[in-house]
Amino acid sequence: MILAENFAEYLKQSKKSSDNTVASYMRDIKKFHAYISAENLAFLSVNSQTVSSYISHMQTSGQAVSSVLRSIASLRAFYRYLVSCGKLSDSPLNDVKPPKLPERNISVLTSKETDLLLNQPSSIGFKGCRDKAMLELLYATGLKVTELVVLKVSDINFADASVRCGSGSKARIIPLGTMAQTALKEYMPLRNSNILIDNDNDYLFVNINGGKMSRQGFWKIIKYYADKAKIKKEITPGTLRNSFAVHLIESGADVSAVQEMLGHTAEFSTKIYSDVAGGRLGNVYKKTRKPSRKTK
Repeated sequence: MILAENFAEYLKQSKKSSDNTVASYMRDIKKFHAYISAENLAFLSVNSQTVSSYISHMQTSGQAVSSVLRSIASLRAFYRYLVSCGKLSDSPLNDVKPPKLPERNISVLTSKETDLLLNQPSSIGFKGCRDKAMLELLYATGLKVTELVVLKVSDINFADASVRCGSGSKARIIPLGTMAQTALKEYMPLRNSNILIDNDNDYLFVNINGGKMSRQGFWKIIKYYADKAKIKKEITPGTLRNSFAVHLIESGADVSAVQEMLGHTAEFSTKIYSDVAGGRLGNVYKKTRKPSRKTK
């Protein structure tokens, strides 16, 4: 496993990969190592047939297509590294055809629909400012709703214009755009002055009773504003995450950077967004946009 350990060090030092990404690669490589060891093979002695057999083994053992694709992505990166180091002349994955993911249709807002939805909260009073801050933050960062509702006040860094999501090796830092910062700065004083909020409650978003905002509570909020906006497509918290990713890629953002912000550990997970972006013509949307939307 010395080669794998060297690869992990390369990811950390040269590629500046997150701990979570490195751990994901290593899990997949260790599983492959266990498989080829049982066949009395080593990393440098496998061929495309070996890899194809391993893919078949993963599929017959009941692993999801997404897990198989992630493993293939990890092995591709590992063997590209070995080729670059001169350990091999060619990667055994060059001729390997990965299984296809079932086609998925994702809901993505246009820039006009995004502005319409995010303009719905009134920005007046605790609830209006809170709702606007939640919607702006969700769109500006691509967070999952489960990540949004557990954010703490301390996760917001106005000095660096960023938000920290997660903890430990799974933590990631995501930049905040101007609109999200403005909405949060309008919300924070109202949150802090709400007498219903327990002094020990550090959750960023709270309900009208001062308790932690629930996932179900936010679903109701976004459904309310979606209905109010009269947008004729299904809108969920995932729609804003999808829109965040597609709009960034449309505006020229590097797919690997979007992958990191979304918290994906494999490139294929982000591929659906680049596919959608590539199929949308004439809808380039600037992520760092001027605060042109109306304020109330």
